[in-house]
Amino acid sequence: MNARSFRIWLRPGMRIKRWVALFMLSVILTSLALAMVAAWVYQNYAFPDGLEGIVQRLTLQFIPHPYREALLLAGGLLLLGFSIWRLSRSLILPLMAGDQSGRDLAEIVNEHRFGPIRPEFNVVAIGGGTGLSALLRGLKLFNINLTAIVTVADDGGSTGRIRNVFNMPAPGDIRNCLVSLADAESTMGRLFHYRFDKEGSELTGHAFGNLFITAMTQVSGSFEQAVIESARVLAVRGRVLPSTLDNVTLCAELVDGSTARGESAVAHDGPAIRRVYLEPDAPDGYQPALAAILNADLIVLGPGSLYTSVLPNLLIDGIDEAIRWSRGTTVYVCNVATQHGETDHFDVADHVQEVVRYLGDGELDYALVNSNPAPATAIRPEWQVEAIAYNGADRTAGVEIIARDVVNDLNPLRHDPEKLARELLALARANRHPLGEPRPIPSNGQMVHEQSQPLIEPASASR
Repeated sequence: MNARSFRIWLRPGMRIKRWVALFMLSVILTSLALAMVAAWVYQNYAFPDGLEGIVQRLTLQFIPHPYREALLLAGGLLLLGFSIWRLSRSLILPLMAGDQSGRDLAEIVNEHRFGPIRPEFNVVAIGGGTGLSALLRGLKLFNINLTAIVTVADDGGSTGRIRNVFNMPAPGDIRNCLVSLADAESTMGRLFHYRFDKEGSELTGHAFGNLFITAMTQVSGSFEQAVIESARVLAVRGRVLPSTLDNVTLCAELVDGSTARGESAVAHDGPAIRRVYLEPDAPDGYQPALAAILNADLIVLGPGSLYTSVLPNLLIDGIDEAIRWSRGTTVYVCNVATQHGETDHFDVADHVQEVVRYLGDGELDYALVNSNPAPATAIRPEWQVEAIAYNGADRTAGVEIIARDVVNDLNPLRHDPEKLARELLALARANRHPLGEPRPIPSNGQMVHEQSQPLIEPASASR
């Protein structure tokens, strides 16, 4: 049981706690009655010599008070809890097997009692890689309407081999996000992450989830439908959307004038990155992703590789405009440490300035940075990275920097999913729109900044 389910069980009006309490009271009263009968029999009847020793052992006479009572109480509670757990699995799990939504029992009972739960916020997380996956694992624990918008420019490993053969958007980061939003104990989730490792096999290095999405793309006829069907198979909490359906390539112009082509080549040993761009230039944004941004209460950029996970999404036509139109709070989550080959020697201000350069002045509200000094002590010199910590000196015009402890206590070079999610939702609550009014969505024909094309095309135009 996770923390969210526990809070749901404690909600007043669930009509569960009262019956649990009554059941416990009945067990206590029954136990007291049996104990009183046993005490009366023991005091008023003389047992034969052969039975008296057995009775003394059965009643734990060899254990002094109050340890005798404590042992019986602990054993009784353990057996009671175990029996209720096994009984519930035997009776309830077969009934829940028909529910394909991925909800646990607490959510099903809560919806039956009170009706569907209205999400507290519409949250959109934009990025890719392991950083976005970690964030999603934390956000899915809360009562929010969650949408992940994922970069599809990856070209390394299994994903790169698939893209070379099938000429399709990258499935790797999509797969990671789908699994992050699936049930933590899901067998299908573990299956999607399984990577073939038999030497000499053509499947070596491929992740099963990548192959599944690729096969689903061929069967359904579109990458879009493949992602939808994969989400249904995993019963994810929320939505995972590609930022574009176009087959794009990430490129970087370096300070020496040379060009790195492909995401795997952008993170390199050599000259620093001057700018990144996509081929083809300004691909069309995925319409449901743009609509999700427009209706968001909170828009989160990152965490993740700055040039290969976060910024590529801002190069998609319509995404930066959708962020500008949205009345939601926009937050950039700065990485815990620099990334060798991409952001060497970057501080907080450098990261924020790059995001603002691609997003536009005045569109980024906050930058959330780590305040815990633990990452600096965990870094080894051979890693060639530096901790990114806010020291109060970093200033970026128009962007408020929020410093919080958001790192994992066991692995301080990674964000803690739940810590990070709590801080982000606290920002959303602090910036909640008065009266909870819905965000305005431009009509299909409304122009954005007087562009010649509408931000969201009519349904008939996108078919």
